[in-house]
Amino acid sequence: MIPARFITFEGGEGAGKSTQVARLVAALERAGLATLRTREPGGSPGADAIRALLVNGETDRWDATSELLLHAAARRDHLVRTVWPALAAGRWVVSDRFADSTMAYQGSGHGLSRLTVATIHGLVADEFAPDLTLILDLPVEQGLARAATRPGADTRYERMGHDFHVRLRTGFLDIAQREPRRCAVIDATATVEKVAAQVLTTVAERLAVTLADT
Repeated sequence: MIPARFITFEGGEGAGKSTQVARLVAALERAGLATLRTREPGGSPGADAIRALLVNGETDRWDATSELLLHAAARRDHLVRTVWPALAAGRWVVSDRFADSTMAYQGSGHGLSRLTVATIHGLVADEFAPDLTLILDLPVEQGLARAATRPGADTRYERMGHDFHVRLRTGFLDIAQREPRRCAVIDATATVEKVAAQVLTTVAERLAVTLADT
């Protein structure tokens, strides 16, 4: 039996994570693998309540440290209530964002040190990490243009300045460079179908599972 795995999708605004999460979950289920789809911030009742505090309001509603702690509280509840029980039950878990978003947004984007972000994550996650992280990468301008057209757009993070989003993209690519065995960068400028094909190929190769896109 293939052991349960934890897969995360990361990337800037408008990268297409939600679409690719849905496609991967469907492919895993077609392969006979019980799979849970989730997201951060959110994924449990407590984390969803904190999500509303993070994505709504003015861009300066929280300073960087406050954001970090709110994300940490949401992540702890998400792990305890959702992710860890699912994995223990043998279900694969696919999450739209996880700890790398905190390192990129509150670290690279808002200027907190890597040590600070990593220390807080270690406290709430007991050093738990994904088996595979797929970073969907595309130019900032293209991502923000996509984000502006989707339902529910105009969150606090989307309204942060262009320079913030440039730092964000740089942060994600830096994470991938630091952890190449865990992370894979996917070209998100391609069509949805081509991105999905690249995702499935990467998951199949990295996690030794047979997947089909139909």
